[in-house]
Amino acid sequence: MSPALKRLSSVLASLALWLSAIGLIGMTLAVSWQVFGRYVLNSTPTWTEALSIQLMGWFILLGAAVGVREGYHLGFDILRIALPGRPAKLMALVSHLVVLAFGLAMVWYSWDLVVGTWTATIPILGWPGGIDFLPLLGGGALISFFTLEHLYNLATGQDDGTGA
Repeated sequence: MSPALKRLSSVLASLALWLSAIGLIGMTLAVSWQVFGRYVLNSTPTWTEALSIQLMGWFILLGAAVGVREGYHLGFDILRIALPGRPAKLMALVSHLVVLAFGLAMVWYSWDLVVGTWTATIPILGWPGGIDFLPLLGGGALISFFTLEHLYNLATGQDDGTGA
């Protein structure tokens, strides 16, 4: 992989992690404000739950995409690691292709959802309804990009498929 693409991948992963952390902090603050409003002020803010759900979608899917890049996604690693070179590489290839198909499906179907619901409004926030599905679109795009990086590394011998 070219140094520019490696750098882009690294920057995207770092950005995704930072945005995930900011989203987690934002969700924590929103839920804290909701609890404070309910039990101390006796006036529950109505927007905090909807905002928390929005932020949760982002930090989960961005974090999952970085997990794919770092190799932390679900898989049958015990068998792959125990196998010798060529079968391990084949298992890694199949695994990456399945993850790529999943990421591309996320992009494809979430795009339909974004477009199909954009004219609706999230009542409590006043945002377009399609915003609900943007985390799926962004997460799917990053999962696909990071999986392509793995496939490139596997094809060029930079990854032997054993996970070592």
